[in-house]
Amino acid sequence: MADDLDMLRADIEAAMAGAEDLRALDAVRVAALGKSGQVTALLKGLGALPPDERRARGAEVNVLKGEIERALENRRVTLEAFALDARLAAERLDVSLPPRPTPPVGPEAGSIHPISRTMEELIALFGAMGFAVAEGPDIEGDWHNFSALNIPDHHPARQDHDTFYLTAPAGGRRPVLRTHTSPVQIRTMLSQEPPICVIVPGRTWRADHDATHSPMFHQVEGLVIGRDIHMGHLKGTLVDFLRAFFGIADLPVRFRSSYFPFTEPSMEVDIGWSRKTGELGSGGDWLEILGSGMVHPKVLANAGIDPRAWQGFAFGMGIERITMLKHGIPDLRPFYEADLRWLRHYATSPLSPFTLHDAS
Repeated sequence: MADDLDMLRADIEAAMAGAEDLRALDAVRVAALGKSGQVTALLKGLGALPPDERRARGAEVNVLKGEIERALENRRVTLEAFALDARLAAERLDVSLPPRPTPPVGPEAGSIHPISRTMEELIALFGAMGFAVAEGPDIEGDWHNFSALNIPDHHPARQDHDTFYLTAPAGGRRPVLRTHTSPVQIRTMLSQEPPICVIVPGRTWRADHDATHSPMFHQVEGLVIGRDIHMGHLKGTLVDFLRAFFGIADLPVRFRSSYFPFTEPSMEVDIGWSRKTGELGSGGDWLEILGSGMVHPKVLANAGIDPRAWQGFAFGMGIERITMLKHGIPDLRPFYEADLRWLRHYATSPLSPFTLHDAS
């Protein structure tokens, strides 16, 4: 009777080998081991056999059942692997872009963001005056960002509602996302011997967001340290820069007394404009544009420079602000919204870097 089991085994194995997917394999399983399956029928028929034959026959059928179950499981694993490979091949995505045979033209061509363009202008204009570019980290310690600049502990800029702080190290003060690029002035004075003449463009952070303020924005600051530096040098530098940047040879410029912890005396700088039309250089009104002053003796001393032998001036302005004024941009937020229509309107060609001829 073993011959009929061998034939049944061979038939079922052939059916499993011919099953090309999981649904077909499940049909083979049901035909062999289901309630009405062939192996199940053999097990049900054991009760009609004599006891001695039933025991031997039952053992043989159970062996067959176990072999079929293992073969079905192996075939299921194989078919699942085939199905997964087929699915992966069908759903594969090529995330790489093919090379462009020619540079794009028209509205698809790349362009220079207005902020980057203004930075190029600043570097070119101040570079012609002898300024080098200095850089520093965006995450600063309390000393570089506040204390070395003569900013007291009670100053509002140190408060959480104005400044982004990071987790403090054990036993130390919290690092800060720099609130201005002034820490680079300190780093420059610590690393270089005077005379010093640098500008510091870069990102800064403050907890503020509206049509004219952004949590992340850009500043440029300037620092000049030398012997016998006086207020006339500061005024001449800023007047020449503002008239060249805005392209108005007779742009009115006014200096007003003010207060900054890191300069003494300190001055706000205004330019002439029209409140009604927004036109620069005319109208009889004044618009504040930047802050400036003579470097405070305490700041020089904190940076290891003898204030009795060296003097200097410093200034700072928002890059977004002067960009908005120059190009008539009314809202700060589109600078960071990646609107291609806005970018195409205000951006410039990457093939036309700023030169001093543009300022003439």
